[in-house]
Amino acid sequence: MVSRYKEKDAGVLFAFNGRWISWLHTGAAYSAFLSALVVGMYLHYHKIVQNEWFGYPEEWFPSVSATIGDRFPERSFFMLFIAITSGPRFALVGLWYLLTASPNRSLPKVVAYFGVFRTFTCGGWTYVTSTDNHDWHDIFMISYLVATIPWMFGCLVLSPANARAIQYRKYVAGAFFGTIIPLVYFFIQHKVHRVPGAYTIYAFFEWALVLFDVAFDAITALDFETFELVIKDNKGFSKGTPRVPPLEKEKAKALGSLATVFSWSEALDTAADVYHGFAFWSVLTSLGLTVWYFPLWHMGISGYEAFVMSTVSPLLLAIPPIRTLVVRNQRIFHLLSVAGLTAYMVLDPVYRLFTIGFGVSMQCLSWAATFYSDATNGGRIESRVLAFIIGLLMSSIAKFACHSNNPIWPIMHAENGGWNGTGLVLAVLAASRFISRRSSSSGGEIDRQSKSEPSVLYALGFGGLLFALHSLLSDTSTMILWVWEGFPVRGPLSNVHAHYTIFAMTGGIVLGVLRPSLVSSWSVFGVASVGTAVLTACGNWLGFYGALIFATYLMALSIPLISSASTKSPALTFGLGFFVYNFMVLFHVWVVAYAFVPGGPLVREHTDWIMAVTILLIGCGVFNLNTNCTGLKSGKSSKRLTAYRSTRHRKYYFGATGLLNLVFLCAAFMRFPTNDYKPYHSDGRVVTAGIWTIHFSLDNDMWSSERRMRDLIKDAELDVVGLLESDLQRIIMGNRDTTQYLAEDLGMYVDYGPGPNKHTWGAALLSKFPIVNSTHHLLPSPVGELAPAIHATLDVYGTLVDVFVFHSGQEEDPEDRRLQSEYLAKLMGSTSRPSFLLSYLVTKPLEGNYNTYVSTTSGMHDVDPTDWDRWCEYILFKGLQRVGYARISRSTITDTELQVAKFVVPDSAEKTKYLFDVEEKTRNTRAAEHEVPESWRFPALFRGDGVRGHRYHVFDEPRYFKY
Repeated sequence: MVSRYKEKDAGVLFAFNGRWISWLHTGAAYSAFLSALVVGMYLHYHKIVQNEWFGYPEEWFPSVSATIGDRFPERSFFMLFIAITSGPRFALVGLWYLLTASPNRSLPKVVAYFGVFRTFTCGGWTYVTSTDNHDWHDIFMISYLVATIPWMFGCLVLSPANARAIQYRKYVAGAFFGTIIPLVYFFIQHKVHRVPGAYTIYAFFEWALVLFDVAFDAITALDFETFELVIKDNKGFSKGTPRVPPLEKEKAKALGSLATVFSWSEALDTAADVYHGFAFWSVLTSLGLTVWYFPLWHMGISGYEAFVMSTVSPLLLAIPPIRTLVVRNQRIFHLLSVAGLTAYMVLDPVYRLFTIGFGVSMQCLSWAATFYSDATNGGRIESRVLAFIIGLLMSSIAKFACHSNNPIWPIMHAENGGWNGTGLVLAVLAASRFISRRSSSSGGEIDRQSKSEPSVLYALGFGGLLFALHSLLSDTSTMILWVWEGFPVRGPLSNVHAHYTIFAMTGGIVLGVLRPSLVSSWSVFGVASVGTAVLTACGNWLGFYGALIFATYLMALSIPLISSASTKSPALTFGLGFFVYNFMVLFHVWVVAYAFVPGGPLVREHTDWIMAVTILLIGCGVFNLNTNCTGLKSGKSSKRLTAYRSTRHRKYYFGATGLLNLVFLCAAFMRFPTNDYKPYHSDGRVVTAGIWTIHFSLDNDMWSSERRMRDLIKDAELDVVGLLESDLQRIIMGNRDTTQYLAEDLGMYVDYGPGPNKHTWGAALLSKFPIVNSTHHLLPSPVGELAPAIHATLDVYGTLVDVFVFHSGQEEDPEDRRLQSEYLAKLMGSTSRPSFLLSYLVTKPLEGNYNTYVSTTSGMHDVDPTDWDRWCEYILFKGLQRVGYARISRSTITDTELQVAKFVVPDSAEKTKYLFDVEEKTRNTRAAEHEVPESWRFPALFRGDGVRGHRYHVFDEPRYFKY
C-alpha cells in the first residue's frame, strides 16, 4: 500500500485507500454482534431465548438485547469489538464530512453532527444495559434511532455522483425503515397479546435492523475510493485531497427529487406552514368543546350554541371590498386568527367562548382567502393544502402524545398538562412566516374560466370532507373505539395500535400528492365507500380495516379537492362548505342528543345516515373533479398543470410528515403499557370499588379534569371504578378519551364500554384486576336516551367476580327506566358468581324501581339500605363480604360525588354460598374502625376538611361494616 508513495516521497511512512475505513468499521461492527450471537447460543441458548412469557421451544431465536446483555462472556465479546468499532466509526464520519463539505453549505455540518451524536449514543445503549439502568438505556436507544433519520436522509442528499452507491443507499435505507413496521407489530403481539413465538419473529426483524444499519454505512467504501490517507514524518498536514466536482446530471438521475439543493429557509417555511395548519385545527376542534360546556351545565339549550356558526365567516368574501381587504392583508387576518390560542388566559367560560369564536372565524376567513389567492399557482396551492392537512396529522399526534388532549386547547393550562404559552408563541411566529411569501397575484384575480364552473358541488364536497376529517381523524382513538367490542381483545387498542391510523393518514398524504388523478377517480371513491360501510357496520379488526381505507382516502382526496375548489368563488365554496360542515356537526350530535333537541327523534341513533350523507357529499366534490378538472387527469401540458406538478416543495413537506411520524413513534414508545397492575390491599383480598359520573371530563370552570380525577381515584385507593358520562368521542366533546390517561397513569385495565357509534353518553370500567371477559349492553329505551351497561368478569385474587357498570335513562322517561330496571335485574341474576353493581339508577332508596334492582331476581343487596340521601348513584353486591362504604365530595370536578365501597373476596366456593345466603339483619352489623383490619379502612386524608376540596360527607365520616 505504501510503495507508490515511497518512490515519490521518502517522508511517507504509511498510506492506504479510504475504503479501508469503511471495511474496518463494517468488519468490527458485524464481529461485535455476530460473535456475541455465536457465543451466546453456544453457552446460554435456553437462557437467552427465554423472555417474560415463553421460552424454548415456543421461542427459539434470541433478540439483540438478550444476546448482548448481561451474560458473560458474550457481553465481553460484544463490548470489545464495539470499542474497536468506535475508531473507524469516527473516522468514517470525518471522511464523509470532508467528502461532502463545500463553502456556504451547512447541511454537511448538520449530518456530521448527527453522525458523531449517533456514535456516542450507540456507546450509551451498548455499555449501559437495561439491567444497569433501564431509563438511560432507553434514552440512549431512542436518541440513536432518532438521529438515524437525519443521518441516512442526509447521506442520501449529500451523496457524490456515484449512481451505484446512491442506489444501494436507497435500497438499504428503505429496508431499514420498512423493517420498523413489522418489528413494532410483532413486539405488540408479544408484549400485549402474549402470542407464543412472536418474540422470535420480532428478534429476526431486530437483527435485520442491525444488519441494515451497518450495511448503510458500509456503502461509503464505494465513495471513499477517491481518498488516499497518508502518514508523513514532517510537520505539515493535509487539508484533504481535491475532490472532483460532482457530476450533477448523474447524481440527479440517481437521487431523483432529492437532488435539489437543501435550504434551511425553505425548511423553516415548511415548519411554519405545518404549525400554522396545526394551530387552525387546534382552534377549530376546541370550538365544539367550549360550546358543549354551556348546554352541559344548563341541562338544555343555552343559546351559546350559536357560536358553532363562527366557521361561516368566509361568506364575507362574497362582498368584493371585503374580499380585496382580506386577500391583500392576509398577514393581519392570519395574526388575528391566533387570538383563539389566547383563550386559555380568559378565566370566565363565557368570555373564553367569545375568544374562541373570534379565533375560529378569523381562521376560517384567512385560510379561505389564502386558498383563493394562491389558487393560480399550482405549487403554492399544493403547499397550502399540504400545510392544512399535515396540520391535522400534527394535531392528532399531539393529542396522542397528551392522552387525547390537545396541549394548546383553551381547556388546558399548566396545572393540567397544557403547553399554551409555548404553543401561542410558536403560533405567532408561524403565522408571521406563513404569509410572508406572497403570490404574484396579490388581489386574488384568478382564472376567469373558473367563474363559469359550478361551485356548489365543491362546497358540498368540501363540507363533507372537512366533517369526515374532523369527526374521524382528529384523534387516533376515535375509529378504534368505533370498533371496540370488549374483552377478550379482538380488535385494535387505542394506545397500542394508533400507529395504524397515523400511517394510513401519512400514506394518504403521499398518495394524494403523487397520484391526484387516481384518488379523484370513481373507482377509488367506490373503494372508499365500501370502507365507510365496513367501518359503520362491522366491529373489531374487520371494521378497523374499513376505517383505515377511509382514512387513507380522506387525506389523499383533500389535496386535489381543496386545490381545485380554491379556484372557485371563496364565499360560495368555503362559506357554504363550512355551513354544510356545521350542519353535519349538528347532525352527528342530534343522533345521540335526540332527547334534548327539537326534532331529535327523527334522526335518533342513525349514525348510518350520517356516514351515508358524508360519503354522498364527498361524492359531489369527486363529480366536479371528474367533470371540470380534466386537465389534472389527462396530463396535457398547460400552465396550471405544470405549476401543479412542481415538486421542489414536496420533499420538505414529506420530510415534515416523516418527522411527525418519528415524533409519534417516540410518543408511542413512551406510552407503551407497562402491565404493572397492582391492587392496593392484596394481603386482605380487599377490593375497593367506586362509581363516579364524570360529566365529560370538564370541571365547573371549563378546564379538563383528568388529572384532578386521577388524584382523587388514587387517593381513594380504588381498585375498580365505573365512570359514567364518559364517551367524549364526538366533535362537541373534542374527540377525547379520558380513560386512556387514567388507565395508563393509575396502572389499570380499561373497558371503554359501548363505542361512540352506539349513541350513548358512555360507561367505562377501570380495573386493577385482569378483565377476563366483557360484554356491552344497550338497555330498552323506547322514548328517551339509550342506557349503556357493561357486564365484565374480573380475575380477583384468583376468583372470578362479575362487575356491572350501568347508566339509567333520565327522569323524564319513567317507562324507559322501568324497562331498564327489569332488563338489568335479569342480567345481574344470570350469574352465580360474586358480583357488584356500580350504577346511576335515578330512583329513591327503597322506592319504585329500586325494588327491581334490589330483588330476588337480581340477587343483589344495597351497600347501605339506610342511606336515604341518594338519587342517582348506587352500589349493589352479592356473594361478597361488604366491609365499608363512603361518599366523597366532588369539589369542582363534576356535579356528582364519588361513592366508594370495600369488599372482601371469598377464597372458597363454600364461603361464597354462605355470603349468598346470609340474612340481611346479620349483613348490616356495624363495627368501629379500630375493630377492623387496616386494609378495611378508608384513607384518613379525607377526614374533616379533607384535601383539595374532597372530604367524607353526608355522614361526616365513612361508615364501616362487618357481618
